[in-house]
Amino acid sequence: MELIHQCVAWLNGIVWGAPMLILILGTGLFLMVALKGMPIFQVLMGFRLMWGGRAKGDPATGDVSPFQALMTCLSATVGTGNIVGVATAIFLGGPGALFWMWCTALVGMATKYSEIVLAVQYREKDERGEYCGGPMYAIKNGLGKSWAWLGFAFAIFGGLAGFGIGNMVQSNSMADVLESTFHIERWITGSVVTIIVALVILGGIKRIAKVSSSLVPFMCVGYVIASAIILAIYADRIPAAFGLIFTHAFTPSAATGGFAGAAVMMAIQYGVARGIFSNEAGLGTGGIAQAAGTTNSPVRSGLIGMIGTFIDTIIICSMTGLTIICSGVWTSGEKGASLSAAAFESALPGVGGYFLAIALLIFTFTTILGWSYFGERCWIYLAGRKAVLPFRVLWVLAVFGGAVFQLDFVWLLADTLNALMAIPNLIALLLLSPVVLKLTKDYFDKNNL
Repeated sequence: MELIHQCVAWLNGIVWGAPMLILILGTGLFLMVALKGMPIFQVLMGFRLMWGGRAKGDPATGDVSPFQALMTCLSATVGTGNIVGVATAIFLGGPGALFWMWCTALVGMATKYSEIVLAVQYREKDERGEYCGGPMYAIKNGLGKSWAWLGFAFAIFGGLAGFGIGNMVQSNSMADVLESTFHIERWITGSVVTIIVALVILGGIKRIAKVSSSLVPFMCVGYVIASAIILAIYADRIPAAFGLIFTHAFTPSAATGGFAGAAVMMAIQYGVARGIFSNEAGLGTGGIAQAAGTTNSPVRSGLIGMIGTFIDTIIICSMTGLTIICSGVWTSGEKGASLSAAAFESALPGVGGYFLAIALLIFTFTTILGWSYFGERCWIYLAGRKAVLPFRVLWVLAVFGGAVFQLDFVWLLADTLNALMAIPNLIALLLLSPVVLKLTKDYFDKNNL
């Protein structure tokens, strides 16, 4: 087992090394330039379309409303990455890591937009008449049979990654916070969450989307309001916090207090890696959810879907990062969820820690739901509808296992599989970028935008 752990750690160092950072940021930057900055300039349009997309639409063009599809995507991305991931990035890379998370998100909007455009453009109907889409279908239908192996690779990595990053890691974080904050036994947490998850995912995408569209807006707005209150308390420290972020993005962070210091490369590496962990731009998962939405326009779906990256990282991750830096606890030596909890508790004694615990519970639960759909679609692509029941059974069992076992190795393996998912998706994005550009131009020309 130790040998396997060492091998995965070695592979993780390679797949999250400089070449991967260049590929992720480079692909996003290339698409952003090719689209002439459209994802940034049309952010408000994306929000308008998102709000207007609450209606179900024509059932013949999808299974859920565009708004529900976005909430399903956000349910998977707004999770431990927004609390644990941001705190880990700052703990290991210093305040400058937050700057590189922003960069990842800004170019990631172009990446997420393109993923969704291709997913909707090349989606299919399965034998039950449900829409299926995502990088594997874009590769198969857009690049042809000679590239089928690439779609197969994505589906394998995505189907396996879900059990780690979208399931066991989430239930483990949930059990941790309930045990440390409310003294609830881990097996109790595992049992209760397992039953609830089973009841939801047995209803498929429609039930997942309904639950997500109810919980996600509530949890996002609540978290932003609580963070804003903390930042109002530390309002006089905000300018200095931004100074630290921009300074340490380009110069090393010196050791201070419980902080061990960090090189610039560490700020970039952890900022980009945790940014991707949070918003999943480049992984291709956003397209899987949006392909189920009622739509006649891939571009419209892309404009709605790219808002998820903006909400996830530019808004929610920024609020977490700023509360950690403004409160001063980033030099305390705490890490992960404990670091975020310390920031909330320092500003709101006796309340902040409990609020963060509840927020983390909701975040992790919805992530398990969202990723269950992503993973299921990957296995349907590989083995057909017959894979659905075995997948759902294993998914539910994994929820309980994640809650009761220690998962240091699962965290490492999940992080590695995330990177391996990104490689086929990014290659497909680059090869199919002319399709994205043509569809975008046609849409804006037709609507005189």
